[in-house]
Amino acid sequence: MHPDPALAFATHDHSRCSGAAIAQAEILMAARNQRLTPVRKRTLEILLQAHKALGAYEVLDKLVDDGFRRQPPVAYRALDFLVAQGLAHRIRRLNAFAACMYPGRVHVPAFLICEGCQALAELPGQAVAEALDTAAPVGFKIDRLSIEAAGLCLACRT
Repeated sequence: MHPDPALAFATHDHSRCSGAAIAQAEILMAARNQRLTPVRKRTLEILLQAHKALGAYEVLDKLVDDGFRRQPPVAYRALDFLVAQGLAHRIRRLNAFAACMYPGRVHVPAFLICEGCQALAELPGQAVAEALDTAAPVGFKIDRLSIEAAGLCLACRT
């Protein structure tokens, strides 16, 4: 994925955007006195390199390829940590995970999911967040929200 939704569906330099995101994650974790352990860091790198949401076992397979032991709890714990720290999101519709493109920023994630190529883009969702501000005056507290829109990217439509 890429922080610019237009680039999420286009070819670009993965190493450049992934490197910047890892550096930002390390700064955020240091500020929160949290550790980005080797398995957590590699899990985040795996999510950043994908242009689609990945299931826990897909992440586990890539961790095993990198020399980590095949232990599903290790992958699940790393993914849970990343989600809890706002470095990744769970895409419920797909039962999968994706790196957050706006770590450290309060936002309502909105996802564009291509049903053709499975590419994924995250929008900041500020308009949705502002619209939902009307929930507080009626006494409703939103704990968790994400928007998942399925469709076809330009490449899959043509």
